[in-house]
This record gives sequence, C-alpha cells and structure tokens, in this order.
Amino acid sequence: MLLYLNGAFVGLLILSNILAVKLFSIGPWAVLPAAVIVYVFTFPITDTIAEVYGKEAARQTVWAGFITQLCALLFIYFAIRLPAAPFFGDQASFETIFSAGFRVTLASLVSYFISQHLDVTIFHKLKQRHGNSKLWIRNNASTMVSQLVDTTLFIAIAFYGTLPTGALLGMIVTQYLFKWVVAGADTPLVYLLVKLCRRRQHSTEQVYG
Repeated sequence: MLLYLNGAFVGLLILSNILAVKLFSIGPWAVLPAAVIVYVFTFPITDTIAEVYGKEAARQTVWAGFITQLCALLFIYFAIRLPAAPFFGDQASFETIFSAGFRVTLASLVSYFISQHLDVTIFHKLKQRHGNSKLWIRNNASTMVSQLVDTTLFIAIAFYGTLPTGALLGMIVTQYLFKWVVAGADTPLVYLLVKLCRRRQHSTEQVYG
C-alpha cells in the first residue's frame, strides 16, 4: 500500500506543477492557480504515511517528491530545447505551458520542501502525544499550519516586488482560506486511507507472520 501512496503523491505533485499555469476565479474576489485543487491532496497522503508507516517513511516520500520535481524540470528544459519538427506549429504554446519563471520555480520548490517537512514534523509530535487516537486533530493541525507556511512562502518568493503588498496579502489570505476548507474536508479521506493501509498490513502479517 505504501508503494501506491508514494506513486499517488509524486503523480499529484507533478500534475500540480503542470496545472499551475492555469488561473481560475471564485467570484470577483479570489484568483487561484488550478494547482491548488491537486496540491492540497498531497498532504493527506503524507499524513496517512506518517500515521501508518512512521515519520521516516513520510520524510522519504517528501524527498522522493523533491527529487522527482528536479528531474521533471530538467527533462522539461531539454524537451523545450529540442528542435521542433517543421510541421509542429505549437512550440510557443508548448514553452508557455511547460516553462515557468525562475522565481516561480524556486518558490514552488522552497515552499514545498519546507511545508511538507513541517507537516510531517507536527503530525509526528502530535501522534507521540495522542498515540493512535485523535487522528483528526493531527491531520488538521499539521495540514493547516503547513499550508499557511506553504502559501506564504510561495507567494512571497514568487511575487514580492512585482505586486503591491496589499495584493500579496490578499492572495495569501484567499489561497489559504481555500486550502483550509479543503484540508478540513479531507479528514474522512485520511481515515479511509489509514483504515485501508492497516487492513492491508494486517492481511500481510497473517500471510507471512
């Protein structure tokens, strides 16, 4: 089961980077990158891994995601630099979709690395305090704190100096509120994933125990 969780985590992470170029509106007051819809679901996966398989397994997943992002950026760079076929008329669109500015890329990597490690650390400390009970507390607390850090770091690094301070604060608040709502709604998903993982563990122990 851990293998599937790792695969889903890395897949969602790469997909969120691709979708980041699309912006959508929620009414007249909020503009968000489409990536947030996908990226927020990486946190319940690391929480599930930390709950069932432990802190070190969750940290290894975070590192795997970080290294995969670096590899993806490298491969995308080479794909963009490859000479386009004469009949391929969408080179400019291809570059626009798959290439981001250096600051945006740096902001994504820094915010990801810090926030995901923070999520694992907070979750682990709360698990040490509560044991197997109160999963909903550590899931929500770790995700909501780390999401605030992730949102603040990303927007500050990517856009500081290019937008007024008021606009930056507005982006941080609206994006964090969206992530906060999703984080609160994903608690049943975490319980379901934990239940499935523990059931799989129990079945494996019965077969090989």
